[in-house]
Amino acid sequence: MTLRPLAVIGNVNVDLILGPADPWPTPGTEIMVDHDELRVGGSAGNAALTLLGLGLDFQIAANVGNDQFGEWLRQGFGSHAIHWSVEQMGTTLSVGITHPNGERTFFTTRGHIAHLSWPEVRTMLDAERLKGGTAILCGAFLTDVLVSDYDALFDWADTHDIEIALDTGWPIDGWTEENRTRTRHWLSRCHIALFNEVETTRLTHTTDPIEAAHKLKSLMPEGAIVVVKRGPEGALAVGPDNVVASAAAPLVAVVDTIGAGDVFNAAFVAAQASGQSIEESLRAGVRIASMAISTVPRRYDGEDFTVVSEKAS
Repeated sequence: MTLRPLAVIGNVNVDLILGPADPWPTPGTEIMVDHDELRVGGSAGNAALTLLGLGLDFQIAANVGNDQFGEWLRQGFGSHAIHWSVEQMGTTLSVGITHPNGERTFFTTRGHIAHLSWPEVRTMLDAERLKGGTAILCGAFLTDVLVSDYDALFDWADTHDIEIALDTGWPIDGWTEENRTRTRHWLSRCHIALFNEVETTRLTHTTDPIEAAHKLKSLMPEGAIVVVKRGPEGALAVGPDNVVASAAAPLVAVVDTIGAGDVFNAAFVAAQASGQSIEESLRAGVRIASMAISTVPRRYDGEDFTVVSEKAS
């Protein structure tokens, strides 16, 4: 299949997944859980793993700490991580505790991710190879130094005909008016918005996800797409013609939902890059995310993605 160039920019860290925990333990006690997994995490890490699992070519700009976890992350991405920056501090670690309903609680160290900078990112990406492609920009409320230079990143992307697909993630201090204002400005420079339902409605002060998606789209450049990820209810999108498309999620036995939205992001953007329609891209994103959250070790259903892409080409 023909695929427009892809890149991922943002936070890669270590995830230690434990659970399910029920009930939440009393302080000072110990419980046993049935599942544990040490894996690559962070929004950019999960998206990049998905692209790897789908067998697709991409670039990634990220950083790690100067410890054994940082080296482990670099080894996991092989040649993709050759140019990653190594910060003089520990690697960010997230411990995710899953619950019987599939939800989770995170405990995360600050670590290295806040120190990823635009000068570092610029040296890690080949702009000429990315021309005409899409870069998924992740973890806006965690990569503090990079965020301070987002306008420079957007200018660079515009200069090289690179579209930005933005997933900010949930702000640590919530959707304050300052965070809403910053996000609205970022969206004015982006071509794809990738938010979950709660983020979308909180950002726009609305309760209806379709109304919220239209409001966000009005902030964005002509031809933009706003995607609303709805978990077990699938996903919807408002495209360039303001028509709403949607895709239902299959019923699966959930192992854990950590990173499901990041997996969706990668699959949706890759489907768009292969020429699929918005509705087909939503179906690809929902299907692959559903596969990921219900398999151990995670699978990304790459064969099925290829078949759909060939039908669309």
